Amino acid sequence: MTTTTPFPDGFFWGGAIAANQAEGAWREDGKGWSIADINRFRGDLPLKKRSNKEVTTDQVRAAMEDREGRYPKRDGIDFYRTYDADLKLLSGAGLNAFRTSISWARIFPQGDDAEPNEAGLLFYDRLIDSIIANGMEPVITVSHYEMPLNLTLAYDGWYSREVVDMFVRYCEVLFRRYAGKVRWWILANQINLITHESFNHLGVAADRVGDLWTAKYQAIHHELVACARATRLARAIDPETHVGVMLAHGNCDAASPRPEDVLAALKQNQMEYFFSDVALRGAYPGFAWRYFADNDITVTFADGDAEDLSAGKADYFAFSYYYTRVVDAAGMAYRHRESQDNPYLERSAWGWAVNPSGLRVALNQYYDRYQVPIMIAENGLGAKDEVEPDGSVHDDYRIDYLREHVRAVGEALRDGVEVTGYFPWGPIDIVSCSSSEMSKRYGFIYVDLDDTGAGSGERILKDSYRWYRQVTASNGAQLD
Repeated sequence: MTTTTPFPDGFFWGGAIAANQAEGAWREDGKGWSIADINRFRGDLPLKKRSNKEVTTDQVRAAMEDREGRYPKRDGIDFYRTYDADLKLLSGAGLNAFRTSISWARIFPQGDDAEPNEAGLLFYDRLIDSIIANGMEPVITVSHYEMPLNLTLAYDGWYSREVVDMFVRYCEVLFRRYAGKVRWWILANQINLITHESFNHLGVAADRVGDLWTAKYQAIHHELVACARATRLARAIDPETHVGVMLAHGNCDAASPRPEDVLAALKQNQMEYFFSDVALRGAYPGFAWRYFADNDITVTFADGDAEDLSAGKADYFAFSYYYTRVVDAAGMAYRHRESQDNPYLERSAWGWAVNPSGLRVALNQYYDRYQVPIMIAENGLGAKDEVEPDGSVHDDYRIDYLREHVRAVGEALRDGVEVTGYFPWGPIDIVSCSSSEMSKRYGFIYVDLDDTGAGSGERILKDSYRWYRQVTASNGAQLD
């Protein structure tokens, strides 16, 4: 019997990492301090309190001067040196696309430098050439929590208008350098994360602005304008390029069929769509102006901003998908929207609800709204993996998770959604984004390092590696 697959020819079976979580070499070859370099590992704190959600200037400077704390992203998994061997392993799993980021602080160490750092560019020359040589399409994120820390201390991160021009200049260097090599760009990772990863994303120190929530939306406005201007520039440099906007999937279901809870879910989801509505439709939606008015938030447009947003619309939509949540009317508090767990779903060891069918729902909702190609830029299960005495790593739980999510993507394709690629997060184990730990592992490839940085660094193929190789070889036809 012939097994059919809904996945089209040329579908991207990828994997995704970030420079700050993998590369290490944090002060080598002219790299400057980045926001990620002050992410301290605090294993003594509850999981929800380990991330740099809000940070003050004093905390920034204290981290820079700290000689005793553990800052795992400074070391990563040494991908800066091991990238070629790691990419060969990933290619062996059948990946035909690889998403990573370029560290802004490697190219412009202070952010406002007169010239880019050539040593940093030479590293990415080698990295991108290796991705291509290993048969993978490079998908490059321009800003993935790697803003030069100087832009926080000398300016106010994205809240400062000056950063718009600095970012566009940074983009131009990359677009010209890699024209003809990189055809797929994501300008800002998870651009809607202004609460959970607030400082890591925006670089706005809480003590340097008046009303922090207003400052966040002004910062987002500057980032959206910068992305629109960069998108136009990318097309002018290379008409074959594709520039996408990326969200972290934050849509919520109503906690109950009560009308007030249904309305709460609508409001929650509208302000998640806000970011991609601006990027893909080219203007602020009416519900955003209502939200700003209701919550005493003022967003200031400079001359030309509206025209830039209209002329610099993104080409495709990308999103990360890990879990879903629910919201009720009580959760729609002043300014800050609080969601809650869905009691009908099982959760991972880190408390993230597992909901494969929600991925099909999300894909349909996004496609109904935008009618543009969609890329699943991240998806995966963080878990504690154990190396057996014989050196094997059995991670059936990860295979089960990924299998059901790939099936959901296939169903969305049958629904008529134009999905271009599926990128499991951390196909090789890397440092966790929010908690800066190694023990939260996503990969098909085990990296022998622990939360303290101890270990051989050896790479070990997990059972999920062989499973993913079967999936990619069959173009999604063989999932069991």
